[in-house]
Amino acid sequence: MASWAHLAGRFVRAHRPGPLSAADRAFVAEALTPAELSLWERLPRHDHHHTVEVARRVEAALAGTAHAGDSRWLAAALLHDIGKLQSGLGIYGRVVATLAGRARPGRADAWRGQAGWRRRIGDYLRHDLIGGEMLREAEGRPEPAHWAEAHHGRVPVDPAIVPGPVAAVLAEADPD
Repeated sequence: MASWAHLAGRFVRAHRPGPLSAADRAFVAEALTPAELSLWERLPRHDHHHTVEVARRVEAALAGTAHAGDSRWLAAALLHDIGKLQSGLGIYGRVVATLAGRARPGRADAWRGQAGWRRRIGDYLRHDLIGGEMLREAEGRPEPAHWAEAHHGRVPVDPAIVPGPVAAVLAEADPD
C-alpha cells in the first residue's frame, strides 16, 4: 500500500500543466501495440504523465539486462492503471475513492455491486482486475494484462508471464 506522502505527491503532480512532449508520445507509440495505444490514449493527461514516468524508470532499470529493449515491459508500465478508466473518476474523485478504500478496506467488491457513486469507487479500487480484463478484451498482449492485474498483489505474479526480475523492477518503478 502506498504511503500518504507518495499519495500526496501523486495528487500534486496530477495538476501539472501541459501535454506530453513529442519525444514522450513517440516513446509510448513505439512501446504499445495499436490496440494498447488506443486504450492508453483514453487516459487523462495526469495518467499519461504518470505512466510515462513509470515506464522511463522501468526502461532505465532494465538497461543492460537480458530484459532490456523488450516493449512488453514498457507496455506493462504504461498500462498498469488502465482499469481506472472504468470508474470515470477525476483527480478529486480518486482522492475520495482512495480515502474510502482505506477507511473501509474490503468493501470494494460490495460497492461494485451497487449503483452510482459507490459503484465508481468500487471500480476504482479494483482497477487492477478491471485493467487486465480491459486489455484482454482489446486484444492487448498477455504480459501487460497480467501485470495490470498483479501490480497490487491481488493476483500473484506468474513468472512464466512476467519474469521475477521484471516484476521486481515494475513494482519498484511504481510503488502504489
